[in-house]
Amino acid sequence: MLPVHVVLVSLTRQTDPQDVSHVAAALQQQVLRDVAPIWAVTATVDVFPRLRGIPAAYWPVAIVDDVKNAAGYHQDALGRPYALVEYSDSWSLTASHEVIEMLCDPLGRRVASGRSPKRDQGQVEFLIEACDPCEAATFAYTINGVLVSDFITPHYYDPRTTTGARYSFTGSVTRPREILRGGYVSWWEPQSNHVWQQTWFSGDGPAFRDLGSGGFSRAELSLREFVDRETEHPGLDHGLAESDETLAGARVAWQGANGSGDAVGARFEEEIERLLGAT
Repeated sequence: MLPVHVVLVSLTRQTDPQDVSHVAAALQQQVLRDVAPIWAVTATVDVFPRLRGIPAAYWPVAIVDDVKNAAGYHQDALGRPYALVEYSDSWSLTASHEVIEMLCDPLGRRVASGRSPKRDQGQVEFLIEACDPCEAATFAYTINGVLVSDFITPHYYDPRTTTGARYSFTGSVTRPREILRGGYVSWWEPQSNHVWQQTWFSGDGPAFRDLGSGGFSRAELSLREFVDRETEHPGLDHGLAESDETLAGARVAWQGANGSGDAVGARFEEEIERLLGAT
């Protein structure tokens, strides 16, 4: 299996280079430990100081000051994927979301067929967006203090619930095609040629949304690009509120991870100085 190469590039002065490296290391661990065994993909996650100079085959995830309604997945003129992440205190959650979805569907066109959640529709094609149904921070988890996204498994598109099946990495999703509060799922309905969603961004339960077909062409615009353009991601595109409990918990975990890392690093410094002093 050839690995994909993803690179984090900060285009904002708000980030600390050490923090970007810390996040990249967590995303690398998430890809290798959590995502790869489930989705049969593998990748390297590196950090470069600027876009100029990154190897040609690398897929950039750029951290910017303001996405200006352009957050998420994009493709360049040659069809290579890249993503824009707006800087916030929770930017690692958004970066995790984008990296996972780039790996599971690099071209933004991968679909899985199944019965529509909308009862008056028949067989539809679900867009495979591995984080959308459980994208809310409530269902996220931390790796070395870094907040990362939960994600669904391929069993999410099964026709029915099966004993022992796993529908998301954390187990928050408990049945096929379930969406959690703050999440959504998208599909193309062949008979009408419309793109539909089931969303749960507000209220006591999910609601259906018809995105229509205007501007969507499989030849010109990928299904994922169309969906991203038409969908707001509350708490993801522009970051979590300062009062968010998940963010507060992640900060505590981050501080603990940094404290342990500093202690380990100090011991390595002492060891190296001892060795160099003995020569």
